[in-house]
Amino acid sequence: MQTPNDLPSFSIMRCFEAAAKNQSFTAAADELGLTQGAVSRQVKDLEEQLGLALFTRAGRGVRLTRAGEALATNLARDLSKLRNTILQAVSAGQAQELLSIAVPPTFASRWMIPRLRDFTKAYPNLETMLISHSEPFDLQQRSVDLAIHFGHDDWPGAQLTPLCPENLVVVASPELIRSNPQNRQADILNLPLLHISSRPHLWSQFQTSLGLDGPNTRRGSYFDQFSLVISAAIHALGAAILPTYLIENELASGALLPLAPVADQSGQNYYMVTPLGERSAKTQAFMRWLKANVKNRPA
Repeated sequence: MQTPNDLPSFSIMRCFEAAAKNQSFTAAADELGLTQGAVSRQVKDLEEQLGLALFTRAGRGVRLTRAGEALATNLARDLSKLRNTILQAVSAGQAQELLSIAVPPTFASRWMIPRLRDFTKAYPNLETMLISHSEPFDLQQRSVDLAIHFGHDDWPGAQLTPLCPENLVVVASPELIRSNPQNRQADILNLPLLHISSRPHLWSQFQTSLGLDGPNTRRGSYFDQFSLVISAAIHALGAAILPTYLIENELASGALLPLAPVADQSGQNYYMVTPLGERSAKTQAFMRWLKANVKNRPA
């Protein structure tokens, strides 16, 4: 008989986690390399152990119940912490330290990772583990040493240290500029406009900074990822407002040309976020490295 102290097997918990994340037993099976029937059986076993319905049928897929949503949220956090704990144990067994860093995906791929080799060369006995994140979370619960945060000074239960402001610039491809000559900054607003969905106000801010009423700046194409905006700008679909750190290579190669700086009036900045309390020596070393590198970032 199942007792309150019994825990489901790790394989059962992984199946539930994957099914909850994908809202599909079939997609969970593909992710885990199992059959759809095996995932379904594991989830059913978990429901029987807990005495709870965790999913309901929704068309051809499944949907979490309220109890399932609560379990999925807590289990994802706990499994993430467990993975970090295991990685740290492996690192300790190899007589090395592990520095876990949570980073917004685009910041990681476009700015941090291209520079990270310099840090690892300077600290050869310090392994780094990058974890992507988009929202604040409990650093201590997930055993994360440091996070990069873009926004306001609003990460609860943590220490925030300013890193740098965001440098925004209007850019366009040489092809688009050749076909639409720009004599004044105001002419930029006549170009096709590219927008990042999470920050649709940027073009209207630029228009206001020029003291213009002008055309409707909400027109144009919208994308939910900066990487898509960059690709669209490179291929002459329109002009874009982008942080310079995302397009350092494109600016250097001439694939994108700067047309005008943009003053971001949102009050948002980049921050280094650490758990409350004294910072470890490895965390302080990484923070010094970050500060040194942002000083050399193109404006």
